[in-house]
Amino acid sequence: MKCPRCSSIDDRVIDSRAVRDGKATRRRRECSECGYRFTTYECIERSFPVVVKNDGRREPFDRHKLEKGIDRACEKRPVAAEDLRDLVDRIIAKITEEFPDEVTGKFIGKCVMKFLQEVDQVAYVRFASVYRQFKDVSQFKEELDRLLKD
Repeated sequence: MKCPRCSSIDDRVIDSRAVRDGKATRRRRECSECGYRFTTYECIERSFPVVVKNDGRREPFDRHKLEKGIDRACEKRPVAAEDLRDLVDRIIAKITEEFPDEVTGKFIGKCVMKFLQEVDQVAYVRFASVYRQFKDVSQFKEELDRLLKD
């Protein structure tokens, strides 16, 4: 591992521990050249399905794009960063479990709404308004009325 301070590739692992419920390993390292200590994370690289867009285009699944959309919906909401990571992990697990090769953008959107509703209802309505392309306030009201009934 290359030292972020001096770029030496000679380091040693000081401590290792499992994180994210055993899905990743956190390692504390120390550079043998300059003594700088830094942290690295190791996780299994999974293959993701291809996303089939509404217009028929296909593009590679992008975890960052999913995180960005959820982060945007949760902006200025009392949702912990750890909860957001767990939410993204759960959505990805659901997608890859049901559709290992190809998944529609529509299914991804429905998954996000389902899981986001459990975490924060305001963030859910924000996401739903963009995903479902609400045209006016009456569509917001209908969605809020539906949430209040549940």
